[in-house]
Amino acid sequence: MSDNSKVVVALLAGLAAGAALGILFAPEKGTETRDKLTDSLKKLGDSIRETAASEIDNLVGFKDKVVDNIKSKIKSADEEYQDDLEHA
Repeated sequence: MSDNSKVVVALLAGLAAGAALGILFAPEKGTETRDKLTDSLKKLGDSIRETAASEIDNLVGFKDKVVDNIKSKIKSADEEYQDDLEHA
């Protein structure tokens, strides 16, 4: 996970924790407090899922680049080897 993603996840977790604490200490009925807490946690879960999906996409792209790079190097080495065989 990149540094920016870690910061975003930490920020979101902090916001959710702050919201949860604020809701728990608010002078409202228990059912209203639980509903607000549930909504906040659902939003946090959605945000984490979106961030995770984005990071997975980044990792897939990185993997594809690495695989393509390795294939290119193998192909180049094979061509060089074939040239050496022809000239030997």
